[in-house]
Amino acid sequence: MISNVAAKPAAAPAFRTGDERLVKLTESAAKKVGALLTKQGRPNGVLRVAVVGGGCSGLQYKMDLQDAPANRDILVESAGVRVVVDPKSALYVTGSELDYLDALDGGFKVKNPNAATSCSCGESFSA
Repeated sequence: MISNVAAKPAAAPAFRTGDERLVKLTESAAKKVGALLTKQGRPNGVLRVAVVGGGCSGLQYKMDLQDAPANRDILVESAGVRVVVDPKSALYVTGSELDYLDALDGGFKVKNPNAATSCSCGESFSA
């Protein structure tokens, strides 16, 4: 049986807009993220910053490049880069600064004022 009912177009994700009080990128981090987005063919993409369980201190950061914000995300523009954070992760990253160090032990580093302790690798923390 064929139906003549037209399919509803998918609704755009509902997200909120935040500011750099949530998360801020240094110029170095913004350049690196911009280059990675361009390399992946996503010049209008976003950097997702999330906090997940794991790591040697109990919580760890997870970063991913995506095409657009998802439902309930908080979108922040920092140094020309669009950053998205889910509401649960926002509780842990508020006030954080993301930096990028181009050195042997470099890479992305998060300076998080909410971290009670962090491990020597700098990639996990406890709140």
